Amino acid sequence: MSDHRLSPPDKKRGVPMQHMQQSIPTNPPPKVVIPDQFNATTAFLDRHVLEGRGSKIAVYHENQSYTYAQIVELANRIGNGLLDLGVDMEQRVALILFDTPQYAAAFFGTIKIGAVPIPTNTALRPDDYVYMLNDSRARVLLIHDTLWQSLKHIRPNLTSLRHVVVIGLQEPESATLHNFDRWIAQASSTLATAQTSKDDSAFWLYSSGSTGFPKGCVHLQHDMTYCTEYYAKPILGINEDDITFSAAKLYFAYGLGNNLYFPFSVGASAAYYSGRPLAEAMFQSIERYRATIFYGVPTLYASMLALPDAAKRFDCSSVRVCVSAGEALPADILHRWEDTFHIPILDGIGSTEILHIFISNRLGEIKAGSTGKLVPGYEAMITDEQEHPVPQGNIGNLLISGDSIAAYYWNKHEKTKNTFAGRWIHTGDKYYQDEEGYYWYCGRSDDMLKVGGQWVSPIEVENTLIAHPAVLEAAVVGIFDESDLVKPKAYVTLRAGYEPSDTLAEELKAFVRERIAAFKYPRYLEFIPELPKTATGKIQRFLLRETGRTEPLPPTRARE
Repeated sequence: MSDHRLSPPDKKRGVPMQHMQQSIPTNPPPKVVIPDQFNATTAFLDRHVLEGRGSKIAVYHENQSYTYAQIVELANRIGNGLLDLGVDMEQRVALILFDTPQYAAAFFGTIKIGAVPIPTNTALRPDDYVYMLNDSRARVLLIHDTLWQSLKHIRPNLTSLRHVVVIGLQEPESATLHNFDRWIAQASSTLATAQTSKDDSAFWLYSSGSTGFPKGCVHLQHDMTYCTEYYAKPILGINEDDITFSAAKLYFAYGLGNNLYFPFSVGASAAYYSGRPLAEAMFQSIERYRATIFYGVPTLYASMLALPDAAKRFDCSSVRVCVSAGEALPADILHRWEDTFHIPILDGIGSTEILHIFISNRLGEIKAGSTGKLVPGYEAMITDEQEHPVPQGNIGNLLISGDSIAAYYWNKHEKTKNTFAGRWIHTGDKYYQDEEGYYWYCGRSDDMLKVGGQWVSPIEVENTLIAHPAVLEAAVVGIFDESDLVKPKAYVTLRAGYEPSDTLAEELKAFVRERIAAFKYPRYLEFIPELPKTATGKIQRFLLRETGRTEPLPPTRARE
C-alpha cells in the first residue's frame, strides 16, 4: 500500500498548481532524520535502558512506580506472549485497557514484534466493539476483567479473534482465554526487535465519522517521532525532568502522545489515572505526583474552575504549563484559569489522522480564543469549496500537510480518497488566519460535534432517538453553553398521541444514554412541531443552531 503523503497535490482534486499557496511556519522545523530500518520501540523505550536510564521512573500508577527497565521487561514478556499465541508481523492486537503500566508495555511490546496495537476506547457499547474488532481483524484482545465481564457475551460475534488475554481474570482459563499474569510469567523477558522499516504500520487508531462508522487510521513507525520532534520538544520544551499527567486517556490520539510517547521520548515520567477524569480527582493527581505538564480539554478546565476554593485546596505549583485540545478553548476559560492558578494553557488542535497537535499557541505568545500558530514541520492551506486558497482573513476549509499524517483509512478506499489529497489532508474544520499568523476555529465543515474532546455523530444520536416509540423525527446540533463550550441539543417532533413534557425529555435522554456511548447523549432537548427543511426535505440544521444558542455569538466566531 502506498503512502498517500508522498505524491504532490494535483489537479484531479481541484487544486490548480498555480493556486497552491502554503502557510509555512516562520521558524524552520527541526531536522528529523529517521533510518530506513526503524522500530518505534527502540526509539521510545529500549534505548533508555541501553543509555543508562533503566532505573529512572517511567510510570507512576496509584501507589506504585515502574522504572524503564521494568516496562521494558514487561513489554518483552508481552511481545513473547503474543508470539506464543501465533501473532505474526502486521497482525492486529486490540487494547481495551485502562491507563496502567500494562498499557504502555502492551503498546510497545506489540510494536516490537512488528504487530500492530489498536488502542480502543473503553467507554463504547458492545456493538461498537464488534464493528472495530471485526473490521480490524484483530487476532488477540488484551482487556481488563471489569471490561471483559461486560463484553464477553459478544465473543461469538468476533470473527477474526483467536485469543483473549485478561488482566485480573476472575474465571477459569481455556485454550483461548488467558490470565494475563500467568501468561506473561511463562514468557521470556528478552525479545528480539522485529526488522521493521520506518514506513511499516506501527499502530492504528479509530476515528469517528459522520456516518457513525469509525475509520481505522493506519499510523506508521515514524509518526510518533515527528509529533515529538515537531511539537513536544520545541513547543512544550518537554525534558527528562518532567512528570506528565493527562486527563485524556491513552486510547485517544491526544492522550497517547501526552502520557506515553512524549514522556518516553525524553526519559521523563508519566502519571497514570485509571478512573474518570473528574475535576477533583485531576487536582488530587496533579498534587500527588507533582506533575509539571497537565493536559486537559476545555470542558474539564471549566469544571475544575467551578470547584469552590480550588486554588486554596490544591497545590498546583509544580505545573509549569497546561495544554488544551479536543475542542476550541474559550478565551474566558483561559483568562479565568490564568487569573486563578497563574499557569498558562496552550490551546491547540490535533486530530486522530494527524496524530497530535499541528497548530498551537506558544508560551509567551498566547492569543486568547485562537488556536495559535502553525507548528513548525507542518504546512497549512485554507481553501474555498473549489479548493482554491482564500485571502488571509477569510473563512475556509483547513488542509494540513506533515509527516505524522496517517497513511490511509483501513478498508475505506473512498473515504481515503476524499480525505487524503496527495500530501495534504482535509481536516474537516473551518478556519481563518489573522494578519499575525494566528488561526481561529469557526466550526466544522460537516455536522460532526466535538463534545468534551470526543467526536459525536448527530446522525447516530438522531437514529437512536427515532427508535423511541414517541419520536417521529429528530435533529441534533451543537450549541454553545454558558461557558462557550459545545453541547449536543436535540430537537424532537413527537408522534400522534404523545405530549411534550419535562418527564418525557428526561426519558429520551436516558433512552439515548442506555443505547450508545453515554458521552453522546443530548444535554438539551426541545420539542418542536416540525423540523425546518429544504424543498427537497433536507433538515436545515444551521437554522436550529442559530435558534438553539444559549448565549450571544462570541466575537471570535462572529465572522462565520
